[in-house]
Amino acid sequence: MFQDIAPHVYHNEMRFRKPEPGDFVLHYREKGLLYLRETPDGIELPTLGQMGADETQLTYLFSVDDHAYDLLACETPFPETDGWHYASTVQLRSLEPGEQMFAAAVGESLFRWYRHQRFCGACGTPMEQSRTERAMVCPRCGNTVYPKICPAVICAVYDGDRLLLTRYRGRAFKKYALIAGFHEIGETIEDTVRREVMEETGVRVKNLRFYKSQPWVYTDSLLMGFFAELDGSDAITMQEDELSEAAWFSRSDIPCDHSHISLTGEMIERFRQGNF
Repeated sequence: MFQDIAPHVYHNEMRFRKPEPGDFVLHYREKGLLYLRETPDGIELPTLGQMGADETQLTYLFSVDDHAYDLLACETPFPETDGWHYASTVQLRSLEPGEQMFAAAVGESLFRWYRHQRFCGACGTPMEQSRTERAMVCPRCGNTVYPKICPAVICAVYDGDRLLLTRYRGRAFKKYALIAGFHEIGETIEDTVRREVMEETGVRVKNLRFYKSQPWVYTDSLLMGFFAELDGSDAITMQEDELSEAAWFSRSDIPCDHSHISLTGEMIERFRQGNF
């Protein structure tokens, strides 16, 4: 999956440090992320020394190994010359995953969060960055806001050697996927699985088994993956405003048309190979 960057190590603890010339700079505009060039390992990001950016506009985000990544809060786009390009991280997903691809995706999630916390949601006062933790704080009323993380579920519903696959309606992602949805207030995660499966396909599930989680920062989500057995009728009543297709596939007929960087893709492949 895209967050599996070993032997590299991701350090997400907040640090308050002076930017250095060797820091990687993450700069996002409407056109996407600024990068230098594609490489066999993904992309090459610019350093502070190469960009010559104003250090007062930089915010430390995280480190990978000993390399720091800073967010550049600059409204003016850099000219796309001499190998410099902007591209959306959705476009960049087709490249080989690596530590800089992972950093680009995580950085964009934090970029969206910082951009959306300019004013206090309680009193309208301009927000300030906390001096002790990764948070935005209102200097007037004390309202404190932490990075946005939305819990969600992925569920592989199976019946013997059959797996229930779906396709989304009205989305850019056209490959097969598993049933997924966001957690609602007052639910357990297990109840979220049961509700989402029923809402999208009209079937019931039992014997839920947690598989693993994934920080899907493209949608500011923490995905929790479950395998669940069909409980009762296998008749599908598809939620047509969410899905364009929902069908049972035997293990031998499961298509390889799925994402190789996602929890959904890994779970589909695990079932196809009988290793779940």
